[in-house]
Amino acid sequence: MGACLALCSLASCASCLCGSAPCLLCGCCPSSNNSTITRLVFSFFLLLGTLVSVIMILPGMETELRKIPGFCQGGTTIPGIENQANCDVLVGYKSVYRMCFAMTCFFFLFAAIMIQVRSSKDPRAPIQNGFWFFKFLILVGITVGAFFIPDGTFHTVWFYFGLVGSFIFIVIQLILLIDFAHSWNKSWVEKAENGDNKCWFAGLLSFTFLHYALAITAVVLFYIYYTQPDDCTEHKVFISLNLIFCIIVSIVSILPKIQEAQPHSGLLQASLISLYTMYVTWSAMTNNPNRKCNPSLLSLVSNISTTCQSVSKSFFHSSLLLSILKKKKKTNNKTAALCLSIRSSSNTQVNKLMQTEENGRALDNEEEGVTYSYSFFHFHLCLASLYIMMTLTNWYLPDTSTQAMQSSMPAVWVKMSSSWLGLGLYLWTLIAPFIFPDRDFS
Repeated sequence: MGACLALCSLASCASCLCGSAPCLLCGCCPSSNNSTITRLVFSFFLLLGTLVSVIMILPGMETELRKIPGFCQGGTTIPGIENQANCDVLVGYKSVYRMCFAMTCFFFLFAAIMIQVRSSKDPRAPIQNGFWFFKFLILVGITVGAFFIPDGTFHTVWFYFGLVGSFIFIVIQLILLIDFAHSWNKSWVEKAENGDNKCWFAGLLSFTFLHYALAITAVVLFYIYYTQPDDCTEHKVFISLNLIFCIIVSIVSILPKIQEAQPHSGLLQASLISLYTMYVTWSAMTNNPNRKCNPSLLSLVSNISTTCQSVSKSFFHSSLLLSILKKKKKTNNKTAALCLSIRSSSNTQVNKLMQTEENGRALDNEEEGVTYSYSFFHFHLCLASLYIMMTLTNWYLPDTSTQAMQSSMPAVWVKMSSSWLGLGLYLWTLIAPFIFPDRDFS
């Protein structure tokens, strides 16, 4: 009897692996709808790949693999057995490139398959919401195949793919951040004006002051630690330009003409954008290959001067930790891949960008129309995979001949240009209603 029940239970699990998303997680989320669980499971795939990449890049992994007899080339051998695996590929930054290459291909494949899916009546919709076991096998198969890619120029070429994809991903983050800032200010102002509680105004003032205080503190620290009297000209230009740009957008946000055309414009949005701009500026400067202008995190904490020009192994470890912390911060700010994939904005313009409906939550039945764009969702995860790759490797340009990891100026320019583009987009949201008064920008 127990064996029969076990077989029935196993058959039920197997049917869920090939069935819909709610069936897969029915034990944990009995009331969840199909579209939400689907996005969560795909996001879990991205998280799983990220965890594997983090494990592979941890210090000491290559040494541990070489201890396995007959496994790694150059490691411990067994008489009569030739070492086949290249541990330099199985661990380290090469493994991150291959793992993220596999995830990018996986999500790009589904992005192409799901183009123009409008409802669950489409024959491709069940592929999106089910067959999870086979999807997992596909991801594993692509990952295994990625580790057989010859070194050659693969890492260098894929590095530039990562630059472009990460730039687009950061731009989407900036768009969502701008939308969040406008929605936040509008919501609190309306609550303060419609109710008797003026604490909302106090909250707006407090957060505005906090954002500006942190931004100004960051500027001071940048000039102290990331510039030198006779060097670091690029950093001086970057910091000064972004400081000037932040002052400009702050002034424009409170101009009477702008306030008249955009009633909900204010310093809260400008302060948040300014703070994020300073964060991106710092992130860009940490990728400068000039070690004199880019002190490591450990040297800043312990106040130890580091002028060594080579990238030591200890520096790489600290940079990796810093990259993971930076990634965590982005997740907390609702700008990482998971939040990007499940976030539902209340702003009409961002809803058009995300191609989502304006109902409060996704419907269980998508027969009349999908609640989010399947293809665009996978495109987001595709970009997120590239961004994770660049973040975990700290935007280093790989050199497969020497197996060194060198910071690169292209990474600096990608981040700086994204900060300027973000400021430009925010400025456009301020002046567009004034330039085109007949158009609805609500």
